[in-house]
Amino acid sequence: MKDKKIFVAGHGGMVGSSIYRSLLAAGYREADIVTRTRRELDLCDQHKVQSFFERERPDQVYLAAAKVGGIYANNHYPGDFIFENLMIQTNVIGAAFKFDVPQLLFLGSSCIYPKLAPQPMLESALLSGALEATNEPYAVAKIAGIKLCESLTRQYGQSHGIDYRSLMPTNLYGPGDNYHAENSHVIPGLIRRFHEAKEARLPSVSVWGTGKAKREFLHVDDLASAALHVMELPRDTFYEKVTHQCSHLNVGFDEDISIADLAAEIKNVTGFAGSIEFDDSMPDGAPRKLMESSLIRSMGWQPKIGLHAGLQDAYADFLKNDYRA
Repeated sequence: MKDKKIFVAGHGGMVGSSIYRSLLAAGYREADIVTRTRRELDLCDQHKVQSFFERERPDQVYLAAAKVGGIYANNHYPGDFIFENLMIQTNVIGAAFKFDVPQLLFLGSSCIYPKLAPQPMLESALLSGALEATNEPYAVAKIAGIKLCESLTRQYGQSHGIDYRSLMPTNLYGPGDNYHAENSHVIPGLIRRFHEAKEARLPSVSVWGTGKAKREFLHVDDLASAALHVMELPRDTFYEKVTHQCSHLNVGFDEDISIADLAAEIKNVTGFAGSIEFDDSMPDGAPRKLMESSLIRSMGWQPKIGLHAGLQDAYADFLKNDYRA
């Protein structure tokens, strides 16, 4: 049985809940995993966050809390995305540092790489070009979080024992995803759309964009396994692989798929019998996003859940919990 006290920020979300389950599976006691709902702790409130850290004094923090959404949400609520994410990150990371938390893991996103970054995207591509316009505010916030972790570790790693690491996951999906009709990402959005079309016996489903854009997808439980793996790596092992100003790690599946082929796969998984139409009046976003994840693989981590099995798992979870309300 492991005895560290761990705070999982955002445990109610898809990523945080998967990390929580993975910690239990790894042998951590439920009593030692600290969680708070949004009602119990507003992470945008600096005073409340600092009071929480002063009282709880965790040994590790997994920062999985964030405001996230798809193209529609990023386009329509840019102020909310940059403000809330900056506040959450600054408050949690700042309080962790103030109250001597030695280890923290921050989660970025592949969408913070430049829109036209060479494919597959290396960690060094960060800040090398213009961002994709539809999610620039979110991306700027996430970049700031990565650089805050990196800078604190760079300045205080030796003197204060600070070791704050960051992962850059590719597009995630799986149990606990957000299936909102407008604010969801592509996989949960398509699962909901195909399911409802099947229920209504519609002749077709409309998919945003041309279908030509390519994306890489990773099951959230694979990300959680990567998070625990990286957090437990010895300091020397981790920092011999990265530099102090490029210390984040890509976490991907190493394969991508066109949105057209993804839609066809989800159509099959959900059992929809109609046709697929593409609405090219809607934006595609970046033409391609594939992570170069050899660095984390060289540290001993590998994904285990293929896309077809992962989509079946996600759809089963959707049917069981009906997140549409």
